[in-house]
This record gives sequence, structure tokens and C-alpha cells, in this order.
Amino acid sequence: MVKNTSFDPDRLVLTKNDLLEFCDRVLKKWNKTPDKNTNNILAMTAVKASIVWTDDESLKAIWSEIIRWVFELLYENAFSKGNPDNVNWSSVMKKLKDKK
Repeated sequence: MVKNTSFDPDRLVLTKNDLLEFCDRVLKKWNKTPDKNTNNILAMTAVKASIVWTDDESLKAIWSEIIRWVFELLYENAFSKGNPDNVNWSSVMKKLKDKK
């Protein structure tokens, strides 16, 4: 059996329709309280429109960067909320710097 080593978790494998379905789910949630989410609904509608007219290769490039960025933020956030006495901050910051 050959092991697939080409998997890259930062590479977008979702389709344009997957991204649009995500936008629709968020819009459906926010439309339950439109007065509270007016600006969010407007912004997500703009995101959805940009997905519709953007070509697949550009979507992959853009959303791959967004995914990388979100994972970095989650990583940074997790360490910032941890116990600072138990974290080697220099190694954490080096990892983050090396990712950029």
C-alpha cells in the first residue's frame, strides 16, 4: 500500500459550491435576527457575490491563504490563553515566524 504524502491541510479542496453553501448557512443564521446582523448580512452577501464571479484558481489561492491565516490565529490564540509558565515562548514565536 502506498501512503499518500502529498496532503496539504492548507490547500483548499472545497469547491465553489461548498464555499457558497457555507455563505448561505451563515446568512440563514444571521437572517434569524436581521436587525442585529444588518452589517454582517451585507458583508457576507458581498463575500458570496465575490465567490460567484471569481475563477476557481483564484478562489483556491485566496481561500488557501485564509485557511493558513485562520490556523495561525487559532495557534496564537491557544498559546496566549495557556499558562505562560508552561510555554517556551521563543520556540512558539519562531514557529510562527517560520510559517510566514
